[in-house]
Amino acid sequence: MTIRTLTPTTARRLAIARQHLDGQPRPADNMLDVIRDLGCLQLDPTSAVARSHLLVLWSRLGNYDRAQLDRLLWHDRQLFEYWAHAASIVLTEDYPIHAEMMSRYANGEPAYWQKWIQQNAAFRDHILNELEKRGPLSSKDFEDKTASGWASTGWTSGRNVSRMLDFLWLQGKILVKERRGQTRYWDLAERCLPDWTPRHALSRREVVRRSAQRALRALGVARANQIKQHFTRSRYPDLPSVLDELEAEGRIQRVKIAGDGVTWPGVWYIHTDELPLLDRLEAGDWQPRTTLLSPFDNLIADRARTESMFHFEYRIEIYVPKDKRRYGYFVLPILHGDRLIGRIDPLLDRKQGVLNINAVYAEPGAPQDRDTAHTIRAAIENLATFLGATNIVYTDRVPEGWKTTLR
Repeated sequence: MTIRTLTPTTARRLAIARQHLDGQPRPADNMLDVIRDLGCLQLDPTSAVARSHLLVLWSRLGNYDRAQLDRLLWHDRQLFEYWAHAASIVLTEDYPIHAEMMSRYANGEPAYWQKWIQQNAAFRDHILNELEKRGPLSSKDFEDKTASGWASTGWTSGRNVSRMLDFLWLQGKILVKERRGQTRYWDLAERCLPDWTPRHALSRREVVRRSAQRALRALGVARANQIKQHFTRSRYPDLPSVLDELEAEGRIQRVKIAGDGVTWPGVWYIHTDELPLLDRLEAGDWQPRTTLLSPFDNLIADRARTESMFHFEYRIEIYVPKDKRRYGYFVLPILHGDRLIGRIDPLLDRKQGVLNINAVYAEPGAPQDRDTAHTIRAAIENLATFLGATNIVYTDRVPEGWKTTLR
């Protein structure tokens, strides 16, 4: 069988197109379709600019109405919060995939959690009873009645109520019914999910089959270890065998990535549903876009893949002491066409309505022409509009070739 060869440029473009980051921003009424293709939106409490999941959607939809996402979450219940590759917003239609993890956690995994839950069985039952009688409730609405406190070497040590709520959430017994600001209000899962929620049980292997295909389609092209890091991260037992099975069925196929004297190592796969898109890209149907990415954006969530595909090293420096940060606290990479050409260090002053750009950095070899600078400026201005900022303030820390246009 002849293995199709893709150039590295085509592979990058396929990944970007599957992430809805090519061409013009998608219409806002396509929000659910975009989330469906992404698989999940990672949640993170950091709000130096905006919550990460809001930025991920902005990069793809432009200046959308945030109330639309709230409707999908809290009214239509097409989405709910659960653990994907991290705490995330996931699709209710994918409930059978996530229910497999819920079942494992409800049946004894991991052992060190289960021991603590058993020691505090009365407290667990108290929380469930209170939710049944009075829910939805926040963590502050529960009295700490643990018999044995939660101990860890991290920030969760002693946070007994929050830990028990998290465990019950992972077990699928409770879910987030609503948020008020960043505060979660919990309720029994059956009162959070709509009646149409698919509840058929899947075998663990079928979950891996479905998750692997969802991950591969979202990635465009990927190696096995990259699939393992995406969507339901690290929950792919016996993945090599599953990939062989999917390949034998014709659902996925191997490709080679080579061109310009470079061959990307390893075995790469593409989902056969994406072959028409690949054909269009190879025929020249490519529309670039310049936008900014959240630090937790799905395109760059796998740092090793980002380095190998885009030659772009990215590390979050939120927990790095200020004087030791290389780029900044909450840095947004700049996607320009099929390249990551730089990054900005922004901070939103909500009271003054100012988006402060502490620094703009260009990657080695990034184009320094005026047209590129104009597209970066437009992306920053669009972000300011989305955030409700009426002014943008730059420092002197701007690449020389972009300085006149940006400042």
